Amino acid sequence: MNRRILVVDDDEAIRDVVRTGLEIVAGWTVQLATNGADALTMCAADPPDAVLLDVMMPTMDGPSTFGQLQDEPRTRSVPVIFLTAKVQPAERRQYEGLGVAGVLAKPFDPLTLPDQISDLLGWRD
Repeated sequence: MNRRILVVDDDEAIRDVVRTGLEIVAGWTVQLATNGADALTMCAADPPDAVLLDVMMPTMDGPSTFGQLQDEPRTRSVPVIFLTAKVQPAERRQYEGLGVAGVLAKPFDPLTLPDQISDLLGWRD
């Protein structure tokens, strides 16, 4: 099944690696946003099947973006997975405590990323 994923990261290299892995390995459609504000606009206009959201971004970080997605009825049900370089157990618990679907560590293997996302979201195509 074709999935549509919004990747939100201020690092162009990360966006490119994620997009390549998800499009080539899984055949999913990938949309890109460079910041939280753009992600909110894109999600409100046409909610994706899931959002991969960088935790640390300038202006609006991942947790703030996630909170605003949760505040809107149209985007509340969109699953969000945090991407972060900070994966200490306490930080992971803090992020998961917000209600995100999962937390994935950077760096990651783009070839296994679709399976990791599918496992976190219970997607079995």
